[in-house]
Amino acid sequence: MSIDNAVRIFAGSMLLLSLILTQWVSPHFVWFSVFIAINLIQSALTGFCPAASIFKKMGLH
Repeated sequence: MSIDNAVRIFAGSMLLLSLILTQWVSPHFVWFSVFIAINLIQSALTGFCPAASIFKKMGLH
């Protein structure tokens, strides 16, 4: 699996988790979704993605 695909799967999974937690646990978990969105925007603008760095260290190419 490529790093790009791993990052997309991870971001999508975290977003779904955040929405589930918002619905069934507390509406304050919506801020987790906001954090994910800001991180995706920052990654697109700067080219730096913490998740990609971690996946690279884990051996993905």
